[in-house]
Amino acid sequence: MRYNDGIFTMQVLQAGPYKLIYLELQAEMVATIARQAGFETKTKETPRTIQVDLSTPGRQAPLLLFDAADPANLGWFSRCQFYIDGRSGAVMQTPLTLANKRDRSGVPSRSAVRLTIAKELPASFRLPGKQALNEPVFYHLLDNFLNALMKTGVAVCGTGVIDPLAGRTESVGTRN
Repeated sequence: MRYNDGIFTMQVLQAGPYKLIYLELQAEMVATIARQAGFETKTKETPRTIQVDLSTPGRQAPLLLFDAADPANLGWFSRCQFYIDGRSGAVMQTPLTLANKRDRSGVPSRSAVRLTIAKELPASFRLPGKQALNEPVFYHLLDNFLNALMKTGVAVCGTGVIDPLAGRTESVGTRN
């Protein structure tokens, strides 16, 4: 089923009692936005996702992915626009999931991450402010997220699968 409101075309998929919005995202457009934000990219597309390996090999500073719970990072936390669930890697209220890239010894790379973009979302999915998601809105969201990783910071909330890369990343004292 396709809907056309004059601005964009949206597909709605029905699977039994479930309705899904299908975003017709283009992997090349995603890669272009990432390159404009200063990343080198490697993309892999599946019918349900786009996976993008993002790296900044020439960058001296780490990507601005920081621990939101550390009081030393309060300045970044107060101005960040994106938050990541540290247990799952989900970028909250977006169709994005982030993962650390690791070197051969298992240490997180400070200049590379993997971003997964879901193309299928529940029909009830809304961005903050109850804004519906479509392709142009998604591309703008992606641009803002990638610029936040490079310039303003993205907060990791909670511990789990995502390791912070910037700010104070080591805990003080012993950890049980």
